[in-house]
Amino acid sequence: METYTTRASLLARLAVDGDDLAWQEFHLQYAGLIRRVALRRRLQAADCDDIVQDVLIRLARAMPGFEYDKGKGKFRGYLKMVILSAISDRFRQKKGPDAVLRVDHETAPVADPADADDVWEEEWRTYHVEKAMRVIEAEFNEKDRLAFEQYATSGRGVQETARSLDMSVDRVYAAKSRILKRLTELVAQQIEEEG
Repeated sequence: METYTTRASLLARLAVDGDDLAWQEFHLQYAGLIRRVALRRRLQAADCDDIVQDVLIRLARAMPGFEYDKGKGKFRGYLKMVILSAISDRFRQKKGPDAVLRVDHETAPVADPADADDVWEEEWRTYHVEKAMRVIEAEFNEKDRLAFEQYATSGRGVQETARSLDMSVDRVYAAKSRILKRLTELVAQQIEEEG
């Protein structure tokens, strides 16, 4: 099972000069989230990789002597502020006379800053579900996971799912119930530990 490091302890480790393992852990845990938020804010893939680096650099500059005080705010709020600030700065750098960025061979208007909170919240939830699903993969057998994916997430009917996996309908219901319960627990635990 994946171990959880509390964000307070990870932030304390990041504040220590030269803790490369802490930075690697931070990158491993959050680079995908940072990249997805940047993509959703309509930056090109190459710019998204730069945003990841910009966020890491900003955090590295802020970390010496940094003391995380949960009473002053949550880690997710701080991370959100750093990410959205880096994205806004990138938009200012990229903004041309027509205020249009290239996105996957199509043009799209520069992302509306008003939807930044919605994008953040959706990607934050996705990040936690994906992280929890890695634990689910280790804790549940493949057939139960497939039943959950087909019935609970893909919208396939219970009868069709049971038939395709050579399972009883009761087992499909049980797999969905057990995995959904565990997924809910894991996400709640992660959010609590994030601070």
